[in-house]
Amino acid sequence: MTKLVVNFDTVHQLYRAYMPFIKPAGLFIGSTESYFLGQSLSVAYHLPGSTERMQFEGVVVWINPIGASGGRPAGIGVKIISEPDIHKHHIEKLLSAELSSGDLTCTM
Repeated sequence: MTKLVVNFDTVHQLYRAYMPFIKPAGLFIGSTESYFLGQSLSVAYHLPGSTERMQFEGVVVWINPIGASGGRPAGIGVKIISEPDIHKHHIEKLLSAELSSGDLTCTM
C-alpha cells in the first residue's frame, strides 16, 4: 500500500483540497506521481493549527493529470475509507465558514 504524508498549512489550502461531493468524504492531494483509479493508499495528514497527525486508509477516485483544464494542479482525489465520519467532522469543523464559498477548488 502506498503511503502519503500531507500538510494543510492554511484553512484555504484545506478548502481547495476538500471534496465534499465524494461520499462519505474525500481529499485532493497534489502530486505529479502516477496513480491509478482504485489504488489503495494510506494517508497521514496535519490540519491547519494542529500538531496532531491524523491518518486514514483511502482509495484513488479522481485524477487531475499534469496540464489539467482550468489550471487545476496535478494530483489525486482520495476517498476516505477508514473512519470517514471522524475525518469529515474534523475537516468540516475547520471549514464551517468556507464551505459555502464560491472560490475554486483543486477539482471542480
